[in-house]
Amino acid sequence: MRHPRAGMGFVVALVGALALGGCAETEFLVNTAKQAKDAGRSASTGRYKVGSPYQIAGVWYYPKEEWDYTETGIASWYGPGFHGRSTANGEVFDENDVTAAHRTLPLPSVVRVTNLGNGRSLVVRVNDRGPFAHGRIIDMSRRSAQLLGFETQGTAKVKVEILPQESQREKTIASGGAAGPVLASVSPEVPAPAPSAVPSPPVQVTRLDAPSGAAPSPSRRPVPSLQPAPSATSGTAAVGAGGQPPGSIETVPVSPTEIWIQVGAFENGENAQRLSVRMRSFGPALVQRAAVAGRTFHRVRIGPMAEVEAADRVLEQVIAAGYPGARIIVD
Repeated sequence: MRHPRAGMGFVVALVGALALGGCAETEFLVNTAKQAKDAGRSASTGRYKVGSPYQIAGVWYYPKEEWDYTETGIASWYGPGFHGRSTANGEVFDENDVTAAHRTLPLPSVVRVTNLGNGRSLVVRVNDRGPFAHGRIIDMSRRSAQLLGFETQGTAKVKVEILPQESQREKTIASGGAAGPVLASVSPEVPAPAPSAVPSPPVQVTRLDAPSGAAPSPSRRPVPSLQPAPSATSGTAAVGAGGQPPGSIETVPVSPTEIWIQVGAFENGENAQRLSVRMRSFGPALVQRAAVAGRTFHRVRIGPMAEVEAADRVLEQVIAAGYPGARIIVD
């Protein structure tokens, strides 16, 4: 490795030559000096990480490889205050990249996020931990929020689906291997209930230009009480199933959805009924039956609710009452 002073000497020599050359030579030498300086920079790289269980604000999270992950809920976005900082797997966050933070998925992994309000669907690379507000399931970079159309609103009802082949390929690359055959899928757990919100007809692909201007580099990191964890980005572009170009969106039809607080799910219907009675002090509570992997579950839910803010208030009350597993879902 070249000593830093050697690089400086090279640049100084070029500057001296500039004073002796003509206009054409000057332009050539300036470009050469810039290339020499840029060549010494190492690209942002991260490592593959799953991580151990951790607790934030009284709620435990259990990171794991979950190749059949699907969830609906509320997305938020982050950018200013985290731009240029390290992510949970050692990359560097750029708010203008198409990335996201998730609390339990492997880092990095690739997901498809669909805005259930406007039908915009985007393939995103997950490379950070967060968000840690109780009522959020994913934290998008600023650019991702722009593409999905909810930067101004701040939040959106979304469906998040992991892309297993792309995610396993990311695992191979980040673990130091080549992007060869896709790894075998393993998931012994019962998959999460899949919502029936978004059909899959032919789609329209639109390309949006990146925003102009450089993002600020904050001098101080925000307190992460209800903020997302610091996010990251690497040089790997997210490419979805079917070769969807990075930074492009698909527009798919969506149906009207409602916001619920799901407190728990039981195979025993009597247990679900007893819990629903206790939940009536927080709002209208009911039990809904759902079949998952050949098994019948009884979901205890409060709602529906019209606004995210109302759901946030009820969720905090339910968690404070001793039900930290409660969450916001969209159905």
